[in-house]
Amino acid sequence: MKILLASSIDPGAVEVLEREHDVVRAFNAPEARLAELVEDREVVIFRSGVTISATVLDRAPNLGLLVRAGSGLDNIDVEHARRRGVEVVRVPGSSAQPVAEMTFALMLSLARKVALADRLVRDGHWPKAQLGGPLLTGKTIGIVGAGRIGSRVGEMAVAWGMRALGCVADPGPAVAAALADKGITLTDFDTAVAESDFLCLHLPLDDSTRHLIDARVFSRMKDGSFLVNMARGGVVDEAALYTELAEGGKLLGAALDVHEREGEGVLSPLASLPNVVLTPHIGAMAWDAQRLIGERVVTLLHAHESGRLEELLTPDERVPGQVP
Repeated sequence: MKILLASSIDPGAVEVLEREHDVVRAFNAPEARLAELVEDREVVIFRSGVTISATVLDRAPNLGLLVRAGSGLDNIDVEHARRRGVEVVRVPGSSAQPVAEMTFALMLSLARKVALADRLVRDGHWPKAQLGGPLLTGKTIGIVGAGRIGSRVGEMAVAWGMRALGCVADPGPAVAAALADKGITLTDFDTAVAESDFLCLHLPLDDSTRHLIDARVFSRMKDGSFLVNMARGGVVDEAALYTELAEGGKLLGAALDVHEREGEGVLSPLASLPNVVLTPHIGAMAWDAQRLIGERVVTLLHAHESGRLEELLTPDERVPGQVP
């Protein structure tokens, strides 16, 4: 098959793909370059940071499959792909644990000022008395988007002795029971906002969630609380977040692994604030998880080539409207 590898994936998977197929690498290429390279391709494999737009899709008459090595779909024109007869699948299965662990890394970094302490020590300072912070144990974590990833965060929080609240887009008795089995209490968004010491975001970006977390939400948060965004950058109004943190509002600090603008050379407007931790969208980048994702990508490509893709896809890998 003719494959466009638009993002870096596990090296072992890349080795297999290049041995078995005609592979063109174009990691994180801009739209114009992707549109050039996709013209004779049958499959495109990509992660976040690459946009598969209608323009790109329309330049690929032979394209039959898009493989999103991860879970988010906000960088794909899924409807246009459907109209063009291009199947879209995703490989989210291995991301829950690494993203959940990264959530805790950011919560700890915020609460115990790890990133700030590191910078100060590197500059020759030793302000030990000014670097205290709260325990996680005994605090309340609010999980906005308590799905596969968010519920794993809740499980881990309960194990740390935290009270876990979760809210979802479509609550119901079955969801409440499943979360309760993990020690998470299903609640509504407003309650999670008002009662959380740590408000953690794990929801997709779409028209209903863009700038969901804005100045009005910050005004309703608990005094001395923290925000952790592991979802998508557009879920948080970063201009409002800057004002909240810079002017000493209710938020004590924020950590963001995802940003409204991402990529090499982009400087976050939040970078100047000492009570902010920033990482470059690395939540799922644990080596073990990336190896499993790469292996699954290879398996799905083999299935596509042999006409068995539909029977191998798990429910999480199927994209609504793509596969009956």
